[in-house]
Amino acid sequence: MRPHGKTKLGFFPLPTPEAERLRNCLRFPPEFSAVDPCVGDGMAFTRLLSGTPGYRYGIEIDANRAEQARVLGIETLHANTMDVRCPAESASLLYLNPPYDLEVGQTNNQRLELVFLEHTYRWVKPGGVLVFVIPQPQLKPCARILSEYFGDLTVYRLTEPASVQYKQVAVLGRRRKRHQLLHDSALLNSVRWFEMLAWKPDLEALTNTSAVSYEVPPSGPVLVTNTGIPLDEVEDLLLDSAAYRQASRILLPKQRDVRGRPLTPLHGGHVGLLCTAGMLNGVFGEGENRHIAHWRSVKFTDHWEEEEDGTKILHDRERFSHELTLVFANGKTQILTHEKKDTGRRKTEPSSRW
Repeated sequence: MRPHGKTKLGFFPLPTPEAERLRNCLRFPPEFSAVDPCVGDGMAFTRLLSGTPGYRYGIEIDANRAEQARVLGIETLHANTMDVRCPAESASLLYLNPPYDLEVGQTNNQRLELVFLEHTYRWVKPGGVLVFVIPQPQLKPCARILSEYFGDLTVYRLTEPASVQYKQVAVLGRRRKRHQLLHDSALLNSVRWFEMLAWKPDLEALTNTSAVSYEVPPSGPVLVTNTGIPLDEVEDLLLDSAAYRQASRILLPKQRDVRGRPLTPLHGGHVGLLCTAGMLNGVFGEGENRHIAHWRSVKFTDHWEEEEDGTKILHDRERFSHELTLVFANGKTQILTHEKKDTGRRKTEPSSRW
């Protein structure tokens, strides 16, 4: 996943027009339950169920987006989907748009699209509908589960710019009943069909007039529970923990506040030690001369040449010195550093600058 995606916890929401097109492929009963295990801010899920009276359940790992989904009327758990349990074969509709990344753990680090599908497909009741949004190449690793447990499968290419960027496709299917399981040869043919679609360049595009239609079966409310650690509550209670107070003395030592005058004048070595220890950082002066001072150690490299028996010998020598950064109240900044005077050698340059 790109770094930008990491900062969003893998959140790549389905564009609203695509959700509305998928909505046109579904037919809803007066009462049903729908689950979105990666609900995000809830916008796509809300558009998918627009105008329906169904029970809406969402799961979201990010606290802010979970709250946004709740505002839209979705009963949302702030949790990791892998820690959430839902009764098997209870939901009428599963809308799944998982993170596009590899899992990191003690297992074999599979794609998250497959991991989420393996964890949640059992929640769909026989005859229930799956709407699965993934990058097209990920049809291949998901082919076995889709073929074995779902029938009436249709794959559409999504055409919005954001969808094209991630090569998104939408898979629609109906959960098989137990007596409808495929024989080995039929299952193998279906898996091969998905593997072929994973690289097919001219998949049919999803439009507002797509001919496919899936009837969502009726169902009542379901119970979605978080069996994992409630992270928000743990964070709030952590500061009152005796173990945390003991560990914080070592892990989070308090900054020492040194005040007063020394008994005798400090020489340069004393000042240097105080500077590099960060004990002379702070705010000084008054008026326009008021400034922030920050010291640090900087490595310098001296370069010079010597000639011996007609051969030039290059010398490098590293040393550490102090650097003081000043930021004044009027916006002026200065960086003061120590460099040796040029005595015939090459100019001494710091190995790093601000």
